[in-house]
Amino acid sequence: MASQGGAGSDCYNTTVSRFYVQNFGCRATQADGATIERQLLERGLRRALEPSQAEVVVLNTCTVTAEADKDVRATIRRLHRENPACRILVTGCYAQRAPEELAALPGVSWVVGNSHKQRVAELAAESCERMRDIVRVESPGDGGGPAEVLLGDIFAHTQLMAAPVFDGGGYEKTRPNLKVQDGCDNRCSFCIIPYVRGQSRSLKLDEVLREMEALVAAGYREVVISGINLGRWGRDLEPARRFAELVRALVEHSGVERLRLSSIEPMDWTEELIELVAGSPRIAKHAHLPLQTGSDRILRGMHRKYRPWHYAERIGKIRAAMPTAAIGADVMVGFPGESAAEFEENRAFIASLPFTYLHVFTYSARPGTAAAEMAGQVAVEAKRERNRVLRELAAEKKRTFQRGLLGQTLSTITLDVFEEGRTESVTDNYQKLLLAGYHPANQMVAARVESLEAEALVGRLAEPVR
Repeated sequence: MASQGGAGSDCYNTTVSRFYVQNFGCRATQADGATIERQLLERGLRRALEPSQAEVVVLNTCTVTAEADKDVRATIRRLHRENPACRILVTGCYAQRAPEELAALPGVSWVVGNSHKQRVAELAAESCERMRDIVRVESPGDGGGPAEVLLGDIFAHTQLMAAPVFDGGGYEKTRPNLKVQDGCDNRCSFCIIPYVRGQSRSLKLDEVLREMEALVAAGYREVVISGINLGRWGRDLEPARRFAELVRALVEHSGVERLRLSSIEPMDWTEELIELVAGSPRIAKHAHLPLQTGSDRILRGMHRKYRPWHYAERIGKIRAAMPTAAIGADVMVGFPGESAAEFEENRAFIASLPFTYLHVFTYSARPGTAAAEMAGQVAVEAKRERNRVLRELAAEKKRTFQRGLLGQTLSTITLDVFEEGRTESVTDNYQKLLLAGYHPANQMVAARVESLEAEALVGRLAEPVR
């Protein structure tokens, strides 16, 4: 049972010298994890190459599906088994949603909700303090004593994590995430994220520009702009601003070579934004629009704010403006009440659109959401088969798109990944491209596509590295 800890709570006093951060989930979570790393480095700690070498491991979690929760629990058990001396600090969305569930796992020393994520580095670096809002949960078995749980009202939380900036020794050698927005004011019936991330809030424009310039000064050439509901950036500011204003300002007032936009809701892809992305050579030709389903009835049950024809219209405008752009979507199968006919409606709708990739998810009931209480929960076998069908469709669409790129010269940025005499890179239009030869990371190059291999393009430099 949990009890309220007082000023006399016992604290750990061990000095931590090495840490390891592991992130689960979306780009916003990755950005938060990078910020935690920066804060720990600033406090004088050293980064461990492997969790087995660390005195403290920070798990920055996702809770969007039951599988995401399962992955976190399995990771905790493995860490405690392989490195029983390390202390595990769990933060992020799962920590906000179910802190006591995590605190009860052997090996967990702290659980810190999103409401207090800014204090993760403080806890890990300086051990626990005498904090009035700690809840103590006795850890069973060989857990090594009580876990400390730091949790607050996420809807009272207004601060964004600072942007991650590393020097040349940082692990983010290419394509860092700059989170400019957090939280969500939508209430999709299947989604737990608003309840663990809070209301939509934006980083002010001058702060975004300052953080971007710091990333550019640190040597980064491509930066990914991210958020939980990114297209809502600026709506909470005084005066209110539009997301397209932010993108335009970054192009006009920062030195970033390539700006990439992460997921943006379909109705936030305004004509102004489409024109801006299509017209600027410094913005990656890449659009990701969450769909969830092409069935009108199921969309309504999800409480999504658009209809299939709205979505198709946006996709058509994006493809017309950017003929070789990557266009992707999140799609869900097995939402409560989804019949075989409605799944077919979804599949046919997806097949009709010019997607280049899909992120296919199987519906997972999240405690506290409206959909979890709905009748007509779809059988596991049916959900598994529907997932397979859409994944095969996605693979077919991706391959068709890639065949159309053969012989073309594409702009691509090299990664710190090498295999069999080749260097992995990511093209402007979001394709994995294997370059012949070894090339330093973080180089923006032109490459000619020569062939296809598995899911990747294969090519070689078309001009010298710059």
